[in-house]
Amino acid sequence: MERKPFPISDIELCTRYEKVFTAAVNDVLREEGLIAQTLPNDILPLREEMKVCGTAFTVTGCQSLAIKNEMEERARMLESIEPGNIVVWDTGRDTISAQWGEMMTKVSKKRGCRGAVVDGGVRDTNKVLAQDFPVFCRYRSSNGMLGRFRITAWQVPIMIGEVRIYPGDIVFGDIDGVIIIPRKLAYDVLLRAETIRDSEIGISEMIDSGMSPSQVVEGGGYF
Repeated sequence: MERKPFPISDIELCTRYEKVFTAAVNDVLREEGLIAQTLPNDILPLREEMKVCGTAFTVTGCQSLAIKNEMEERARMLESIEPGNIVVWDTGRDTISAQWGEMMTKVSKKRGCRGAVVDGGVRDTNKVLAQDFPVFCRYRSSNGMLGRFRITAWQVPIMIGEVRIYPGDIVFGDIDGVIIIPRKLAYDVLLRAETIRDSEIGISEMIDSGMSPSQVVEGGGYF
């Protein structure tokens, strides 16, 4: 599918998203009638301060005992990652394997990847953290994928929880979890989220000044 370009580059768009917050983006999407854009609430950052935005590089897989050509498939997937991507793994809610680890982090970072979102597990956690690479996941495990789980496709539409994710969609994660912004709406959503961020500075100042909640609402604020 041909991607319609934004008025700004993908990198600038994502960098500006990282200066807002997922709650503001969520509110904008709700205004547009999109109320199911957040990934399951148990997908959280390895460290609370991790925050990242990028374009979706989708990966899907399933539990499997097969190991033939497994490493070759992983290599081809990794070689397909482009600068600005965030790798997003649909695992079918696997509870056994770690789909992400030290070496995937290292090679992805070298390819310009901005982060990873895994609906599954991570291992080599201390070595991943040492690389200063944002990772969101459900759990940690020493279980590698080999003989337990394998990739079946990448850069295809996937679904995690209630959210459909297409290659190139905007993926934004912070301490409150991960939200997916459909690509065709991403620029307009960013502008509105920036407005919300700026207006909340004024609301905070109202509260700090001693105004009552009713006065804040009368002044155009909200809670």
